[in-house]
Amino acid sequence: MEQKKVLIGMSGGVDSAVSAYLLKENGYAPVGVNCRFFDNDDIFSKEKACCSLDDVAEARQVAFQLGIPFYVFNFKEAFQKQVIQAFVDTYIAGGTPNPCINCNRYLKFDKLLRRAFELGADAIATGHYARITYDEGCRRFLLRKGVDETKDQSYVLYCLTQQQLSHTLFPLGDMRKSEVRALAQELGFCNAKKHESQDICFVPDGDYAAFIEKHCARTFPHGDFVAKDGTVLGEHKGIIRYTIGQRRGLGLALPAPLYVCKKDVENNRVVLCPDSELYEKELYADDINLIALDRITSPLRVKAKVRYKQPEQWASVTQEDDDLLHIVFDEPQRAFAKGQAVVLYDGDIVVGGGTIR
Repeated sequence: MEQKKVLIGMSGGVDSAVSAYLLKENGYAPVGVNCRFFDNDDIFSKEKACCSLDDVAEARQVAFQLGIPFYVFNFKEAFQKQVIQAFVDTYIAGGTPNPCINCNRYLKFDKLLRRAFELGADAIATGHYARITYDEGCRRFLLRKGVDETKDQSYVLYCLTQQQLSHTLFPLGDMRKSEVRALAQELGFCNAKKHESQDICFVPDGDYAAFIEKHCARTFPHGDFVAKDGTVLGEHKGIIRYTIGQRRGLGLALPAPLYVCKKDVENNRVVLCPDSELYEKELYADDINLIALDRITSPLRVKAKVRYKQPEQWASVTQEDDDLLHIVFDEPQRAFAKGQAVVLYDGDIVVGGGTIR
């Protein structure tokens, strides 16, 4: 029987290396692929970033050790448009972007999958900690949490479509990170003890504002910190330097702690409030993607989270039109941020999600 050809995204990290090994062990014909997103390697922080030239060399070394083909694909133009520019535009508009989700949505599970089909492959695979199953009852592919809940990455994968899920493999979904590292060491992989990459690979040292100003070749003007009633509390150093819920780094001497609760881009003002006023129960989300069902036809009880590391919280969700979800939490939640994802769960199954509006 002919082996199924699978393109495996190899970033140079231990997760994708072990994924490639597992594919081969399970009878697939893996082809290692590294996706290049940048022209200039200097953009990266060597301590935390992925995708550097060293990472490519390590991915190639693992592929050689496994005896599988290895290629580098140039996705720099698409990454610039779909990930970096979207990140910058969202920040400038007062939102808080999630570039990892856009990278998955437009590159790893769209552009890479289309490239796989062009090359005659049956599927793609990545080192994400998540699982895919098929439900005969509803005749849908389901996205489920990874077994290792401390590493589960289903939150950043909620945008996957039925077509993408049907042609994707997650070899690590049933494993724990400790098991992955132990296996990599047993196999003698060069990256067995390699550090975790940071979430936003293209921002050195996490200084988003500096990256945005360099990218746009402009600076963002200072403006006023104000209370909700408009009282001026001090001067901010550029609206892109602040995120919802932030307290540290405001540079203000105030009688009581205040937090960023709104960014008024039109008037170049950052609105501050006490922590107690950051809590809300309702949000709306658009740009939605549903996985477990075609449409939410009646109020649905789910657990939801509005940040990658946040514990899930009970909520009710209704779908108000083709691209709008209304979510009401049982208990008030802290600091909803426009531009972030809200992801809905039924147990370990991802119901779907959207972008907070």
